[in-house]
This record gives sequence, structure tokens and C-alpha cells, in this order.
Amino acid sequence: MNDRIKHFPITAYAVIMGLTGLSIVFSKFYHLQWLPKFPFTVLLFFTTALFGVISFLYGLKAVHHFENVQKDFTHRIRVNFFSAISISFLLLSIAYLGYWPMVALVRWWMGTLLHTVLMFHTITFWIRDNFEIRAMNPAWFIPVVGNILVPVAGVDFMPAAFSFFYFAVGVFFWLVLFTIFVNRVIFHHQMPEKFMPTLFILLAPPAVGFIAYMRITQSWDVFAALLLFLTYFFVGLLLFLHKSFRGLPFFISWWAFTFPMMAVTLASAVAYQVTAVALFKYAAWVMSVLALLMVILVSVRTIAGIAHHQICVNED
Repeated sequence: MNDRIKHFPITAYAVIMGLTGLSIVFSKFYHLQWLPKFPFTVLLFFTTALFGVISFLYGLKAVHHFENVQKDFTHRIRVNFFSAISISFLLLSIAYLGYWPMVALVRWWMGTLLHTVLMFHTITFWIRDNFEIRAMNPAWFIPVVGNILVPVAGVDFMPAAFSFFYFAVGVFFWLVLFTIFVNRVIFHHQMPEKFMPTLFILLAPPAVGFIAYMRITQSWDVFAALLLFLTYFFVGLLLFLHKSFRGLPFFISWWAFTFPMMAVTLASAVAYQVTAVALFKYAAWVMSVLALLMVILVSVRTIAGIAHHQICVNED
């Protein structure tokens, strides 16, 4: 047991991102009168409890194997997943916003402050260390997505200028990193199989950006449409890349499939709210079904992986 705690992965927080995203989808569908409230409530409290369990286990790792946590924090890939902790707080704040506003406020401040520290640390880490281009993968977008998430609940807690700061930083680094990523996948070696599922992270910045922009401006305009249709472009691109995902061995990074799909679902639902175009409603339902199937599939594989001791092993 001690050896498994030693290798407990920081990537486990991607599970919370996926399940909280699904909770928010259920909440949105409830408010649109497409689903009852029961699925949202059950999943929200289950995810909150699981967040506590994962945090407790990683806390044990920090207490008993602090050198391994330091190793994660200076690892060229795993350092990006520390932002999944702050993103989990931010997502939980969004999920609790209409259910328990005070809890949402506390989690939002915890997530925002923690993410700000992690964002500056990660960007400093990128600048100070020399990277080979092959080290770049979509996990680098995780700190960026956190910035864009801040305004989603933040517009209810702080002035709009505060939200615009995080939105601007997030969009800027999304464009910079995406340019580097395109260069990496076209002109250099293919990504390792382990990180192929993280290609789905490409969906998250434009989808979350659209939701955040709508929350800040309350305006369906050219920029909002650009973000939304870029999201659908990436959905189409991933459909054409489907052969790249066949036969992949299971890794905890498979959870990277889930949250971006939830983000596309929510973006489609928001688009339907503001335009009343039925096509967006159908897109939201299709994406929600696909996202739910992904969560079920990855959950089954995760449980099997835990049972067969394929998780909490030395990843180096």
C-alpha cells in the first residue's frame, strides 16, 4: 500500500475535472428543463467526496514521500497537471453556484488564488527550462484552461475587469501554445501513445472561452461565434483522427477525453439559450450522450486498472 501511495498520480485530478464537468452538464440540462434535478445532485456530492479522497491520498504522498511530489512538481509533463487541482476547485464552484452560493464563493476563491500561483509557477518553469519540442503535448493547455474558467463563476463575485484579466491571459496563451503544438505535431515526432487522449484537451479552450465570454459580455457577437465554431471544427478534426485512438493501452490520462466533451456540450447548450437555434440543442444532446458514454467507459477501465494494479505505479 505504501508503494502505491508513493506513486499516486497527480493526473488523478483529471477524474474530478471530468465528473464535475458532467455534474455541470446535468445542472444545465435541469435548468433548461431537459432533465430532472436528481442526477445532478447525486453526481455533485459523489464528485465532492471523491475530490476529498483524491486530495487525502495525494496529501499522504506529500507527507510520506515528499521527494516524489517535488519530482512531480519539476517534471516537464506532470507539472501541468497540478493546475488540475485549482481547476477542480473552479469547476466545483461553478457546479455549486446555483445550488449553494456560499460554497461556490469559497471554492472559487480557493481555485482562483491557487491557480494564479500555479499559473505563474508553470509559465516561469517553461521559460527557465530548456525544452525539446517533443516534450510539448496538449497537457500544456491545462493551466490555460484554468485561466479561462475563472470568469465563468467569477462574474458573480468580482467586477468584470477581474474576469477579463484571466480571460485575456488564457486566450493569449491558448493561441501561443496552439501555434507551438501545430508545429510539434506536423514537423516532429508523433506523440507517445500515453498522451494521445490528451488531444481532446484541444476542445476545451475555445469551448470554455465561449462560455466565459458569454458570461462576461452577455453578447452573441462575431467573437462568440468564432469561439463556438472553432470548437466544432476541433470536434470534426478529432472525428477524422479516430483511428489514432484505437487500441491504445489504458492510462489515467484517458480522463482527458471527458472534461473537454462536457465543455462542448455546455457551449452548445449556452448557444441554444441565446439563439434558440434548434441545431445547437441537438448538438448539446449528441455531445452529452457521447460524453456520458466516455465517462462510463473510462470509469470502467479505471476501476479495472485499480483492481489489476495498473494505476499508482512508477510512470518513469
